[in-house]
Amino acid sequence: MNNILIGSHCGMSGKEMFLGSAKEAASYGANALMVYTGAPQNTKRKDILELRIEEGHEYMKEHGIEKLVIHAPYIINLGNTVKPEIYKLARDFLAVEIERTIAMGSDILVLHPGSAVGAPREDAIGQIIEGLNEILTCDMKCSIALETMAGKGSEIGCTFEEIAAIIEGVRYSDRLSVCFDTCHVFDAGYDIAGDLEGVFDEFDRIVGKERISVFHINDSKNGLGSHKDRHANIGDGNIGFDAICSVVYHPDFVNVPKILETPYIASPEDPDVKLPPYKEEIERIRQAAP
Repeated sequence: MNNILIGSHCGMSGKEMFLGSAKEAASYGANALMVYTGAPQNTKRKDILELRIEEGHEYMKEHGIEKLVIHAPYIINLGNTVKPEIYKLARDFLAVEIERTIAMGSDILVLHPGSAVGAPREDAIGQIIEGLNEILTCDMKCSIALETMAGKGSEIGCTFEEIAAIIEGVRYSDRLSVCFDTCHVFDAGYDIAGDLEGVFDEFDRIVGKERISVFHINDSKNGLGSHKDRHANIGDGNIGFDAICSVVYHPDFVNVPKILETPYIASPEDPDVKLPPYKEEIERIRQAAP
């Protein structure tokens, strides 16, 4: 079963922009990739015409890269009920990111649901629903993949029930899917290392496993239920290599893309130089195919 879609987050900068992202993915032996349409920490964006999208897709096609996932920037927080101006920025900027996702030829935009920033969680969930209802349309050409969160601070989406509540409250809920992050789910208290099938059964009962449109594949530096959100390299954390592979090769999700977001590692020659681990991690995971 080595027809899995697997890749990693790739950069997009310099003169080559998205063409460079596609080249980076190919260098890892990937057949999927994820990018941000600009810096995840701010709203500065290059014009879509400068991103070399067509050339990037041509390169993807030539090198067997089948799937592109876009990640929304971290600064989008639809759950902020404390500062109306932050909510308005989040809503307006998310609408722009949806347009850019479609223009880049992707049908998945991963979104952190938001944070309550000290307000009641129910209020934050209600406002996330309101924001999505203001933005989503019935004929939108991409889905918003709500990411499962670790529960750090007042993050929304650290329980399957909270993800389900958002989906149930949104008018065009068929435009919503789920990004299942292995580190986040484990840190939130779901034991995918010891009872993966039990966790998937629980997710299916509460949300519906057909909603999962992308996985973030990360090990965890912290223990079960730690609510820390610190990614570890595959096999170097508390989830473990075997459990990670059980997720990647789960028969219910063969066609769902798996995206690595693991930390860069120190160069053997110079510990101060950090290198991407993705080529080696993808190769090791492929070698473990059942």
